[in-house]
Amino acid sequence: MALLEVTDLHTSFFTDAGEVKAVNGVSFSLEKNKVLGIVGESGSGKSVTAYSIMQILAKTGKIVSGSIKFNGEELVGAPESTMNKIRGNRISIIFQDPMTSLNPTYTIGNQLMEAILLHTGRNKKEAYDRAVEMLRLVNVNEPEKRMKQYPYEFSGGMRQRVMIAMALACEPDILIADEPTTALDVTIQAGILELMKDIQKKEGMAIIMITHDLGVVAQLCDEVIVMYAGGICEKGSAEDIFYHPKHEYTKGLLSSIPTVDDVYQKLKPIAGTPIDLLNMPKGCPFAPRCENAMKICIREAAKLQKVSEGHFARCWMNQKTL
Repeated sequence: MALLEVTDLHTSFFTDAGEVKAVNGVSFSLEKNKVLGIVGESGSGKSVTAYSIMQILAKTGKIVSGSIKFNGEELVGAPESTMNKIRGNRISIIFQDPMTSLNPTYTIGNQLMEAILLHTGRNKKEAYDRAVEMLRLVNVNEPEKRMKQYPYEFSGGMRQRVMIAMALACEPDILIADEPTTALDVTIQAGILELMKDIQKKEGMAIIMITHDLGVVAQLCDEVIVMYAGGICEKGSAEDIFYHPKHEYTKGLLSSIPTVDDVYQKLKPIAGTPIDLLNMPKGCPFAPRCENAMKICIREAAKLQKVSEGHFARCWMNQKTL
């Protein structure tokens, strides 16, 4: 049985302007000890998918339909008491910006200990020892001294390490990392990713890595989901996505990556702009930006179909007959 099973998930935000369909029919499973990458540009529904799993949507957000099962237990519609036992304890999340995720008025030690005391049966002494242990695990130097410091006294990379320590303090089964390296420079990013790989091997947990950086996916992920306009346009192994892409959007993402082979080669960006989620088109949502769009792409959206073992794509280009 899969550790996490998401089936036909639909999440919308109900605004004065209308219903924003942020997630449209997303389905995937996550096995133990695996790293799943969710890739896509801003607004593709990556983070909303994660927040739906954690059930931490904004007040205007709602899971309209679908199923989210963790260890066979249905989370959609589960009481808040059930979710409080799962959040932080069984499923943890690292948010995009560590500076806004940490409270500037409390010390790092207070915030780490609060999470441990809330989700475990440890007393204050045990929580302190665990917090120091976690800071040492994520390679924060002089952890006892750092426990007394405030977030502003830490660099961006160090704050991100604190967020990772906080997320791992209760030994979760699943770690959701929502673009954990976005605000970091390349060298710090490499260190954070290496750290996450090491911890994943040591702790044996599953990771959902949400990112727009395909380099991060190549380095860390076993399986990859490519999202566009709230839906999955392609999913498969990292090898399938990078070497045998079958959706035009995936091909566009790969084409826009700079290469070291030819430094004079111009980048090839994807033309156009993302669609308006308030007014979803009848056909393929990527059709207005696709160089190879056909008439059928405008009229009707393709279904997610198997193109090889474990590899699926939602594109008419893979149909033998139209």
